[in-house]
Amino acid sequence: MPHTVVTTTTTTTSSSDGGVCNIGYARSFQGLLKIGQVVILLIAFLCVHCEGYSFSAYRYFEVVTAWFLIVFLIFFLMYLFRLQSKIACINWTLTEFLHYAVGGILVFIASIVVAVKSNGIAALIAGSVFGFIATFLIAISIWTSYKVTCGSQPTGAAV
Repeated sequence: MPHTVVTTTTTTTSSSDGGVCNIGYARSFQGLLKIGQVVILLIAFLCVHCEGYSFSAYRYFEVVTAWFLIVFLIFFLMYLFRLQSKIACINWTLTEFLHYAVGGILVFIASIVVAVKSNGIAALIAGSVFGFIATFLIAISIWTSYKVTCGSQPTGAAV
């Protein structure tokens, strides 16, 4: 009588799905884009703020860049620590899309105002240039967020 031996091996793999922090998000395109936006907005804010002028156009630029710097940092931390899955009652992709749309418009307007009112002052020109770079990065985020939020919807009527 032949004797058969069956050997079973079990392999345990660890994945980043169970942890609190999603390090993979920080290395993804969206994560790097948010990090870039936060850094560029911080540089733009500091360029204008450290110049020391109290003209209302510069204060508007400071308020807009600081506000969206904080908002984009909150979105980054929210996705990094997976908080969007714990607060499921909010459509986060639509919320993020709307923040990017409003932020892009306001940062663009503020950058134009500072560029026009800079009077050749190097720090103000640098701040407006970084504001335009931030606007470009926000436009990329709007495009990618739009593709997720509004793209690939069926157009035909289902019976």
